Amino acid sequence: MASCSIEDVLAKAERDEAEKIKSITVNKELDLEFDPGNMLAFDKNRIDTRDFKEKKREDFLRSLARDNTQLLINEIWKLPTERVEEVIVAKLPEPTTLLPREKPAPKPKPPTKWEQFAKLKGIQKKKKTNLVWDGVHKEWRRRWGYKRANDDTKEWLIEVPGNADPNEDQFAKRNKAKKERVAKNEFNRLKNIARSQKIKVPGMGLAPTPQQSKAELAQAVSVAKRSTASVGKFQENLPKEKTPRNTGKKRKFQPLIGDFGSEKQKQLDLLKLMDSKKPRLDITKAANKQMREEDMESAKKSKNGFGKKGRRGNMSGKGKGNAGGKGKGPKGKGRKPQMKRGKH
Repeated sequence: MASCSIEDVLAKAERDEAEKIKSITVNKELDLEFDPGNMLAFDKNRIDTRDFKEKKREDFLRSLARDNTQLLINEIWKLPTERVEEVIVAKLPEPTTLLPREKPAPKPKPPTKWEQFAKLKGIQKKKKTNLVWDGVHKEWRRRWGYKRANDDTKEWLIEVPGNADPNEDQFAKRNKAKKERVAKNEFNRLKNIARSQKIKVPGMGLAPTPQQSKAELAQAVSVAKRSTASVGKFQENLPKEKTPRNTGKKRKFQPLIGDFGSEKQKQLDLLKLMDSKKPRLDITKAANKQMREEDMESAKKSKNGFGKKGRRGNMSGKGKGNAGGKGKGPKGKGRKPQMKRGKH
């Protein structure tokens, strides 16, 4: 029994040792192709469908991934190594496989006006240090930002210039000048972006031009209409004026990702409406709309017909067969008897 147990222990130790060696060494029919620069390994060996079906799919794929990863790590450690902060690292070579991009490579940004001017004049950008000496506090401070050096906004007293109004608030004047500088820089930044994307930058508002096109005139008219208190709601159109484009209501689309409960309820309401036997048309609303259109049409006709000469029956008190300002009626009715003068 003792001899058997010793033999079993030795056999188990040999199997464990073989298992350890197997975990480092992987044998393949075809050698893998490696790209250490991208840390890629290409396995062109054929997959045994019998092993794939007999074993569990996850276990088979896990074993295959483990073997290929081990081969890739072995290939990486064949590269030259160095020690960086008590850690041994491998020097990866340049990648040889061109990986596809999801989006095209970004194009270089076109130079701004200042960059073009600096290149023309040979001005080179000098890198400034982040810390400067503050003579007031006698210490090194940041050049910009919070607690910066020589911060003039923290002054409690400002000297009034000799040519300035003595009653003018110098603190408010300085704050206003700073806001103007910030707005100017932002405007220039937006102009640079528009110029880089080759977008025509319009002037401030509607700048007059010597020869305005038809579209510019239409835009000027539309802006003038919307400048009223009612935003042009009660402004009448000019003769032969076309309705400007993109002035209607904008369509609102539901987000692609969000509350799916409301979307489900809308679909159910739509199916319920399609399945119901009630008419989708609101009869009362349609009848009121038709009556309103007829009233507007009749009022328009009466407005166009009033005051025109040369038509009979339109002017009250004038016209053939009308007496005393009354309308035309059948013969013998609605008339006063008339006396004819004759010879006596």
